[in-house]
Amino acid sequence: QETLRESGGGSVQAGGSLRLSCASSGMIYRSACMAWFRQAPGKSREGVALIRDAATVYVDSVKGRFTISVDNAKNTLYLQMDNLEPDDTAMYYCAMRLFCQASATSNALRDVAYFQYWGQGTQVTVSS
Repeated sequence: QETLRESGGGSVQAGGSLRLSCASSGMIYRSACMAWFRQAPGKSREGVALIRDAATVYVDSVKGRFTISVDNAKNTLYLQMDNLEPDDTAMYYCAMRLFCQASATSNALRDVAYFQYWGQGTQVTVSS
């Protein structure tokens, strides 16, 4: 069973930056999809960013501000968040789907159930 653990959340002012990390207990294979989701109070869980090998997908609201990446040597997923806005305030979760088909990357962020493994979450709070 794969385990994921997020870190790097915190409180920042609007316009600031944070870098989230997600450590995996096993190797992040090229065929796996790794993703970041977020959930604010009273709202549903929203897919933010996904990476499969070299392919990346972002929700429109974070495109140009957030960058998803993987360090294979450290078995770690990252989310670099720049120019943070108050609407980015949420609990952020990392997720993994093993044997993720390349054709599934375009829509995977719309399907929470597609991902098999989840971290515990890390809180991001952005003040104005």
